[in-house]
Amino acid sequence: MKSYLFLCVANSARSQMAEGLARRLFGDSARVQSAGSAPTRVNPYAIEVMAEIGIDIRAQHSKAVDTIDPATVDLVITLCAEEVCPVFLGKAPKLHWPIPDPATADPTITREDLLARFRAARDTLDAKLKTLRPSP
Repeated sequence: MKSYLFLCVANSARSQMAEGLARRLFGDSARVQSAGSAPTRVNPYAIEVMAEIGIDIRAQHSKAVDTIDPATVDLVITLCAEEVCPVFLGKAPKLHWPIPDPATADPTITREDLLARFRAARDTLDAKLKTLRPSP
């Protein structure tokens, strides 16, 4: 069974969405984890846009990267774009998918614009994950 670890800073949006998407895509054939260097909470907008496509990530929670056992990881995928990605000290190969953080504290961004940003990140992750799926 292949094991994937998705990393970003807060483990609140990109990595949580990637975890949910990968769980649906790979099912029981893979172990899927996510973590961050400064974990917070799962972003409500991430929960909302994932629910739009039938994936419930409400039970997921933010985790610190140092709580992940390196022996449980076959591939690390970092998702940071403009910020410094967490370091994972395991020997697993690493891929870097620089996806802009959809979350922002900018009060001028409307709810619809935030949802659009989260949908764009979700859809980018979905397309990239499909390239990892083994052929039948």
